[in-house]
Amino acid sequence: MENLERKGLPLLGEPFPEMKVLTTHGEKVLPNDYKGKWFVLFSHPADFTPVCTTEFVAFQKRYEKFRALNTELIGLSIDQVFSHIKWVEWIKEKLGVDIEFPIIADDTGKIAEKLGLIHPGKGTNTVRAVFVVDDKGIIRLILYYPQEVGRNMEEILRVVEALQVSDKYGVAMPAHWPDSEVVGKDHVIIPPAKDVKAAKERLESAKKGEIECFDWWLCHKKLTR
Repeated sequence: MENLERKGLPLLGEPFPEMKVLTTHGEKVLPNDYKGKWFVLFSHPADFTPVCTTEFVAFQKRYEKFRALNTELIGLSIDQVFSHIKWVEWIKEKLGVDIEFPIIADDTGKIAEKLGLIHPGKGTNTVRAVFVVDDKGIIRLILYYPQEVGRNMEEILRVVEALQVSDKYGVAMPAHWPDSEVVGKDHVIIPPAKDVKAAKERLESAKKGEIECFDWWLCHKKLTR
């Protein structure tokens, strides 16, 4: 492994730390090997554990949906490659699911330590962290789950799509987007006006029916893609 000087959980908006990793698909360099693509790196406590097994099956069943968003999946745990391979074989044999994405082997724990994936109260196993990294190698979202709770893959899909839509259209996403209970289905939030002139123009646009506003600082519109 290389370039693992800094330790601890990275921050949103920072570049994903560059590192060479050994995976079930061979050696990779993160984030360089995924340049031009988004990726979701998710850690799990260990191979051959019940909750992790359900998560891998759930991720694989949605792999095409992630790919449709130009997004790849990468697993990680403190296990060796041969353990990963055997576990993947077991999943295919017993559950009929072929895991197609790579799994990082971190048996020394250096990657987990660098990314802040070891909880002092949980021994040496990695926690259930999720890093969403954009096509420029920037960390856009971090989720941090306890070992006892499996992840919701639909939520991870939702946030990847939401971030991509926000980048493309310069808008923000309401709670439960795209099914907001406040602004309506498929509506997005228009960033608040930053001066008096813009606030007045925002309300004029609302009067013309171009957008909808509760007030000048809370306006929304139906997203047309």
